Amino acid sequence: MISDLTVSLVYWPLLLVGLAVIGVACVPIYNLFFHPLRKFPGPKLNAATRIPYTRMMSSGQTHHKIHEMHQKYGDMVRISPNELSVQGEHVWDDLMGHRKQGAPENGKDPGFFSFSKFGNKSIVGGSREDHARMRRTLAHGFSAAAIEDQEPIIASYVDLLIQRLKERSNNGESALEMTSWYNWTTFDIIGDLAFGESFRCLQESDYHPWVSLIFKRIKYTSLKVAAYRWGVLSNVVFRFLDQSLAVADITHVNLIEEKLKARGAMETVRPDYYHAMTAEGPGRKSYSNLELHATSSVLITAGSETTATTLSGATYLLGKHPEVLRKLVKEVRTTFKHENEINMHSVQRLGYMLAVLNEALRLYPPVPGAIPRMMNPEGGIINGRWVPGGTVVGIHQYPLYYSPNYFQSPESFIPERWQDDSRFSTDAKKAFQPFSFGPRNCLGKNLAYAEMRLILSRIVWNFDLHLAKDSDGWIDKSETYLIWRKPALNVHLVPVSRD
Repeated sequence: MISDLTVSLVYWPLLLVGLAVIGVACVPIYNLFFHPLRKFPGPKLNAATRIPYTRMMSSGQTHHKIHEMHQKYGDMVRISPNELSVQGEHVWDDLMGHRKQGAPENGKDPGFFSFSKFGNKSIVGGSREDHARMRRTLAHGFSAAAIEDQEPIIASYVDLLIQRLKERSNNGESALEMTSWYNWTTFDIIGDLAFGESFRCLQESDYHPWVSLIFKRIKYTSLKVAAYRWGVLSNVVFRFLDQSLAVADITHVNLIEEKLKARGAMETVRPDYYHAMTAEGPGRKSYSNLELHATSSVLITAGSETTATTLSGATYLLGKHPEVLRKLVKEVRTTFKHENEINMHSVQRLGYMLAVLNEALRLYPPVPGAIPRMMNPEGGIINGRWVPGGTVVGIHQYPLYYSPNYFQSPESFIPERWQDDSRFSTDAKKAFQPFSFGPRNCLGKNLAYAEMRLILSRIVWNFDLHLAKDSDGWIDKSETYLIWRKPALNVHLVPVSRD
């Protein structure tokens, strides 16, 4: 006779396994037929389970996959059980625009900002109130007066860039890997502006270890965001991540602390971001220690990687389109008689240069994906449809800018679309927001444009550039993990001979 104990030892484990199987099976059924987002179109597997979303986020091809979904399903696509990707001319305002006093904000998605030691204490991830306070304080570091004070610092690194390129161009015989040179330049600049000292990348013509860590850290964050979406199972999913990438995150945090400590020990007053974040004054309150660390972490990435990415994209696209390059060369070389006339103020006269950069930002946006928001508890209207509270909503820039619904000839590099060319009168220009939108848009927009125009003008003034054959298809070879993983961009630079 089988004892009661034996029955219990067999029965209860089987019952628990059975209940677990039923529970797992019920989740996709709920997601498909009972979830508040059930009526939004999208791939059924993405709606049923997070597995396709997780695979997509780890593939490096999220920008292409989201683009394909929008082409098939329309402007509002359910890309995972609780997440929508949206497109449209007015979606930025719907999701991120200014709200009336007291109206709830669609806040930052907590799953996107809560992974580092700094949590959501940066100017980017902070609450509505914290962001407004921190923005008022840091804005002094990005004011017109501050940029004017910072120009000698920025110009000195651009001078060094041109010097190094001339030393290594070998009269155009040897191709130079330009993504590295742009990264070295922008990283040196942001190091000086944020922490009061260069990283000596241009001086040494090599990557500072920190630069090499940035992409690994971003990729790790991207994968952790995907894992976080699994809720109670997130810790299990974390175990499947490449844990070697976590070392980059830890090292990044330690380097921030080291640089801030060194900057704090300086007795001189400099027109840098540290001073802006720590100085008290009318309408200004210095950052807490945690806010200082968190925002410095944002600045070091956003202030270097994004600018270098746009310059790389513009260089590639100019190399692929000689007719555009000739027009830009003519503008730069006829506007100025001498190189010393090219500065951050004078480059603002270069209308075609601005159009080239805007078109590069459209075709190769520095943030190709979305920085998602979470709908406020009351929900709201996005692109004419009601979206329930708690839904994660993102505007993926690459798919939006490549959509034929919003841009004529979306895959073509035509800077004239930004110069009131009648061929593009129907383009949804309001949909183009590479520096984000609303009260949380990028503080450094004006500085970034000035920096990019200065660097590209000096490159075009000094060199004739020709794309190396092995860099053909460079954009198509790029991968995305929140930002681009850029392949080598090899370019032949032939110094211009002048009397």
